[in-house]
Amino acid sequence: MQDVIENLSRTIREAASRRRPLCIRGGGTKDFYGGETRGDVLDTRACRGIVSYEPTELVITARAGTPLAEIDAALRAEGQMLAFEPPRFGEGATLGGCIATGLSGPRRVYAGAVRDFVLGVRVLDGSGNELRFGGQVMKNVAGYDVSRLMVGSLGTLGVLLEVSLKVLPLPVAEITLRREHSQTEALALMDEWSRMPLPFSASCHAGNQLCFRLSGAEAGVRAAREKMGGEEVADGTAFWEKVREQRLEFFGQPGPLWRLSVRSSMPPLDLPGTQLIEWSGALRWLKSDAGAAMVRDAAAGAGGHATLFRAEDKSAGAFHPLPAALMKLHRRLKQNFDPAGILNPGRMYPDL
Repeated sequence: MQDVIENLSRTIREAASRRRPLCIRGGGTKDFYGGETRGDVLDTRACRGIVSYEPTELVITARAGTPLAEIDAALRAEGQMLAFEPPRFGEGATLGGCIATGLSGPRRVYAGAVRDFVLGVRVLDGSGNELRFGGQVMKNVAGYDVSRLMVGSLGTLGVLLEVSLKVLPLPVAEITLRREHSQTEALALMDEWSRMPLPFSASCHAGNQLCFRLSGAEAGVRAAREKMGGEEVADGTAFWEKVREQRLEFFGQPGPLWRLSVRSSMPPLDLPGTQLIEWSGALRWLKSDAGAAMVRDAAAGAGGHATLFRAEDKSAGAFHPLPAALMKLHRRLKQNFDPAGILNPGRMYPDL
């Protein structure tokens, strides 16, 4: 495996010397996300395999090119899971892509985001140097936690080689229920439920259907079900997989797909198009031809931001514009980790 890493390092050094951009790619299932990909492909799939897994310690370390399906199978064999439910968007999805995009699934708001589970990383920077940050236990950082900085950076700061993650046990009991509610009613109800000690692990509202998942101990799930009511969804596992992988009918509608992160207590947003709501109101998917300024102003007014998640035309920028001070910080980080500016240039912002 060291030969693979040395080859990657050599390629990076040569590209840096020529100022030639590199497109870091594993399975390529998330190429649509962020800005346009450009440069010579740096394929990470040869850097694969589970390095170590300690079920009793709730920690797994795997190489970046390892398929998420392989990691999921190993964890489920021990009754465990990646609690943030990372979307795959294709069979070739890898751990590196999961960390680099920082995307979480239906369980995120209840269990935690990707970065909450990252314990340590091993990376190659833009000069081909091998760096290690963090470790394999929760309390392993003194100072700034650089390992979590790699989450969501879209490969602009380094090429991931290995990642150590905290994992959690699978719930003993789990059930998905469905109730009919308008969007206004559903948001008010989810806001009310969020202040109660209920074993929530997912929520989704589309059309007039509010679906929610309860996970935990048998007694707790049973009591919550009796309190909340609703019709049981026959195959809840399949339903949430469709939500996670964007295979519901909503996502198949024509037009750009926006991802709005807002305060969960906000009432329905006054925007043209159709919406699907997750995370008890904190995540709102929008299918709309509305202009970027209108969508982003609405998100900002709701205490959040808007990402142009899928679209043929991303000239307005994939991500919400950053304040000047924060952009300055991003540029300094990019300069330190990737002085030649060759790693996934433009994937986050045009000048990064």
